[in-house]
Amino acid sequence: MTISGARFLPGIELSRILYEEAVRPILREAFPGLRYAAARVGGGSEVLGFDTPRSADHEWGPRLEIFLTAEEHARHGADIRRTLAERLPKQVRGWPTHFQESDDPLDPVGRMQPTDGPVNHRVDVFDVDGWLAAQLGVGGAEVTLSVRDWLAVPQQRLAETTGGAVFHDEPGTLSDRRRGLEWYPEQVWRYLLACQWQRVSREEAFVGRCAEVGDDIGSAVVAARLVRDLMCLCLLLERRYAPYGKWLGSAFGRLSVAESLTPALRGVLSATDYPAREAHLCDAYEAVASLQNASGLIAPVDPGRRSYYSRPFLVLHADRFAQALARTVTDPDLCTLPLVGNVDQWADSTDLLDQRRAIRAATHGVG
Repeated sequence: MTISGARFLPGIELSRILYEEAVRPILREAFPGLRYAAARVGGGSEVLGFDTPRSADHEWGPRLEIFLTAEEHARHGADIRRTLAERLPKQVRGWPTHFQESDDPLDPVGRMQPTDGPVNHRVDVFDVDGWLAAQLGVGGAEVTLSVRDWLAVPQQRLAETTGGAVFHDEPGTLSDRRRGLEWYPEQVWRYLLACQWQRVSREEAFVGRCAEVGDDIGSAVVAARLVRDLMCLCLLLERRYAPYGKWLGSAFGRLSVAESLTPALRGVLSATDYPAREAHLCDAYEAVASLQNASGLIAPVDPGRRSYYSRPFLVLHADRFAQALARTVTDPDLCTLPLVGNVDQWADSTDLLDQRRAIRAATHGVG
C-alpha cells in the first residue's frame, strides 16, 4: 500500500494502463485519424526502472507523453490537453490522474487528489524533434548529434531519452530517433573509454600517498572516487548510460560484471587500513582491465598490478589502457582533443548539468 491507498505498480506499467484504458479511447473518439506516438520517457525514476513505493511521494503517478509532428502539434496540441483534462477518469488503478500543485516540494500530502473540476493531468503533448532538442540541448531537423554534441549531453539525459517505453508509434519517428541515440558512435565510445581510464590513472597512486603521510581519511576518499570511476568504466564497457548519483549503484548492479566485481569494490569501501584498501583496489583494477581486454577494442594490455615507479604503492598504471584506446581514435574531431571526455567526466555538479548552454560552450571550447 502507498500514501494514495492504492497498490503500488511500477510507473511504466501504470503509464501503459493510463494510455490503453483512458487516453487511447479519448484520442480515437475526439481526434479520429490522428497519427501520434504515446510513450513514457524523459524525467522520472520509473523511466529508468528504479521507482519503488517511496517514489509515489513526489511527482509520480499515471503519466504519459504524446508526440506529434510539429505541424500537428501546433494544430492540435492545446486541444488534446484540454480534451484530456475534461474527459480523463479521475483515477487509474486507484491512482489519481490529477496532480495537485504544491508550494512545498517535500510535502507529499495531497499532491495527487481526485478533483471535481478539470483534471490537472500529466499527459504532455510535444512535437518529437522539439522535445528531443529540449531534452538533449541540441537542435536540427533530425536532431543529428555532432561529435561535440555527444560530449555535451549528460548520460542521464541520454538514459532518459532512450529508456522508458513506447506504447504506440504510428508515425515511427520517435522510435527511429530513439534507436539512433541508443549508444554512442564507436569513435566517441573509444574516446570516452580512453578518458575514463585516464581519470583512474590520475588518482590511483594517491590512495597510497595519502596513507603514507598519515591521512587515512584522504586515502579512503580517493579510493571511493576510484570505485565510482571503475563503476562508470564498467557501464561504458557494457554500453549502458550511467545515471546520476542516486541511481549509479542500481544501474551498476544490473551489469553482467556486477556480481563478480562487487566484493572487491565493497572491500575497498569497507577497508579500515591502507594495505587492505590497496589489495581490494588492485583486485578491482585487474578485473576491469581484463574486461577491457575482452572487449576486443584494443590489443590486450597486461592487466596485472605493479609498483608506481619507485614508490611503494601498487597500482594498475591505467594510463597504459588510456593510451592504447586513444591510439584507436581516428575521428578528426576527436583525435586531437585532450583526454578530458564528456561533461560527466569533467563536471560533478547536478545544477551545472542542467545548464545546457554553459555545457555546450565549455565542450566546444576544449581542444
